[in-house]
Amino acid sequence: MSERTSREKTGRILLIVGRIVLAVIFLAAGVSKLKPLAGMPWTVASVKTSLAMFAMGVDSYQILPAWTVSPLAHFLPFFEIVLAIWLLSGFALRISSLLSTLAICVFIYAMFSAWHRGLSINCGCFGQGGAPIGLWDMIRDAVIFLPLSLAVFIGSILAHRKRRVASSAPVGQQMIA
Repeated sequence: MSERTSREKTGRILLIVGRIVLAVIFLAAGVSKLKPLAGMPWTVASVKTSLAMFAMGVDSYQILPAWTVSPLAHFLPFFEIVLAIWLLSGFALRISSLLSTLAICVFIYAMFSAWHRGLSINCGCFGQGGAPIGLWDMIRDAVIFLPLSLAVFIGSILAHRKRRVASSAPVGQQMIA
């Protein structure tokens, strides 16, 4: 096996691992926002209660107009779950990885905005509770989650380019590549 083939195989493996890790993060975040409070069973009513609690958390950021808080709070957990499944599927990976990168950027911005304005609120990223947002939370997200999503996005672009170049090569060269 040539060095180039070995690097390409390693790149594919790292892209798959990155997709899985990113998907698990979004899946955990989405499910935790829907998860009923302790002692409550998984019912439609308990999920509605969890979404109402999440809406209060979204409102505590004091960024959005009041009329957008509830629709966003009801949309976001399902968006995160669908995004996780989409990342795992690998279908249109450039789009799903771009959306995950943009989502993480928006989340970090919201945290920074709340912290900068002196709001003592919890992140709400993985459900209710937790310590108030601090500088270390933003550094953690900027150092771990953002580079991970960017790596998956860049990897998906490079993988797509390689497939496109290979498919446009003359028939004789396709056998070599």
